[in-house]
Amino acid sequence: MSALFAGLFDDAAIFPPGNLPMPEAVSAHRARQGSPLVGPFVCSLARFGELAGAAAGGPAVTVSLVLPGPVGELPAAEGLEVVAVEGPGLTAGGTLTTYTEIPCGEVTAARVAALREAGLRLKIRTGGVRADAFPSEAELAGAIWAAVRGGLAFKLTAGLHDPIRHRDPVTGFEHHGFLNVLLATARALQGYEIERALADQDGRRVAAAVAGIDEVLAKAVRHHFISFGTCSVSEPVDGLRRYGLISEATL
Repeated sequence: MSALFAGLFDDAAIFPPGNLPMPEAVSAHRARQGSPLVGPFVCSLARFGELAGAAAGGPAVTVSLVLPGPVGELPAAEGLEVVAVEGPGLTAGGTLTTYTEIPCGEVTAARVAALREAGLRLKIRTGGVRADAFPSEAELAGAIWAAVRGGLAFKLTAGLHDPIRHRDPVTGFEHHGFLNVLLATARALQGYEIERALADQDGRRVAAAVAGIDEVLAKAVRHHFISFGTCSVSEPVDGLRRYGLISEATL
């Protein structure tokens, strides 16, 4: 399997629109914990106690904890290993990987430099329950370009369950594709214009371009684009299979 896809999908099953009940979400996550594709279980601070109850007595679960803002002491529970925190206004979290969420349109070279100097990473929201929660190709291109050229690692969240940019037939919302983002990150590393890579809705063309990324560039891409949260891990995995980028057996 290409390094491009290792640990790419953070398991946000309990968040909208998935809204999986906590016990089911924990059980499904544990079943996938050995997968090379799946990252940590994403949980809000408000539901950490519920997660601890659902996870009690079983194998340890790695967690990325979503905070509403800066907090004091982080919670802890047996069987849960918090490996990262993410949220708005966060400052360096000691030994924990810390993602500070910034609106896509506000990601500038100066802010990227400040985050990097502080030892932080960037979180960008790429969707939601309203059309205005989805940044345009130009907005996302600007944010990715600033992060990559500034040497800053980033993660994305929301709206990226499909590999390719598309219009949702039910909501009419324009969704970004995670293969488009991988390709755009590669192009940014090479110094090329990236908005067209984000806008491309030809799945075969985008998938072929991604398949052509060599392992050296793939590792550099993932050094910057760390992961994205998805409320359904199976959907992006099925998308990779559909385009022949992973084997049927991979999960």
